[in-house]
Amino acid sequence: MPTPHLAAKPGDIADIVLLPGDPLRAKLIAERFFDDPVCHNEVRGMLGFTGTYKGRRVSVQGTGMGIPSSAIYATELIRHYGAKTLIRVGTCGTLQPHVGMRELVLAMGASTDSSLVSGRFPGMTYAPVADFGLLRRAWETATARGFTVHVGNVLSTDTFYDEDPDAWKRWAAYGVLACEMEAAGLYTLAARHGVRALAALMVSDSLVTHASISPEDRQTGFVEMVTCALEAAIAE
Repeated sequence: MPTPHLAAKPGDIADIVLLPGDPLRAKLIAERFFDDPVCHNEVRGMLGFTGTYKGRRVSVQGTGMGIPSSAIYATELIRHYGAKTLIRVGTCGTLQPHVGMRELVLAMGASTDSSLVSGRFPGMTYAPVADFGLLRRAWETATARGFTVHVGNVLSTDTFYDEDPDAWKRWAAYGVLACEMEAAGLYTLAARHGVRALAALMVSDSLVTHASISPEDRQTGFVEMVTCALEAAIAE
């Protein structure tokens, strides 16, 4: 049966799902990377597609921005559609001077200020982490292709416009590579349900230098990021 947010029928969605925040990016991924893509969802304009990549059935589903929105889709994909491998593909802002524009960040761990995580562990701290197999294969693919890749901790924050413009510096002082808005929620839900998850992120902005990349550069880096995610997902 369809869920409140996904109109797909049982079997319409593959067990491997890429999760971009932007639904139009989901459409772009399906058209550029999938053979014979079919749209399985248009509810609330949150597009989803299923096709094949190198003979392996795969899906892509837009999730919207932030942990509250993305957690809805991740939960429904896992509970109702049998998703076993979920990879967030998106952008991030670097917090470190050595992490440059268009480079790839693989989130080994995801720190967060989100209540989705803290609410499950009152008075304690849970550390959301990636699936090591996916992480390793994504790193191997990126390095083999000559793409600059960084592996480490990211910050999944609920706040895009922080009233304290220097708040990010505390995280940077502890080696956090970049900030984004979804990975910690995905990793926590994946752990709870015993499935695999990874966040592969392209650096599009810098909180250090205030630089940002052009739409054209975003497209180039995005292709590399999605390629690494797909290759990691389909590897046995």
